[in-house]
Amino acid sequence: MAIFLKVLLIVALVAVGLFVLTFAVYFFNLDMKLTALIEPWLLKHYDKIERDTHL
Repeated sequence: MAIFLKVLLIVALVAVGLFVLTFAVYFFNLDMKLTALIEPWLLKHYDKIERDTHL
């Protein structure tokens, strides 16, 4: 029974930790800040791609 409670405690701590992490990402808008950081490299990559411009 003690092992079950330890496992349950670990699972609960991991769940709370993941919730806090995702809340921090949401609260500080970190996903869009990361996207803005890598956007120049993405644009550089996609500007090199050949496009078929015929209609």
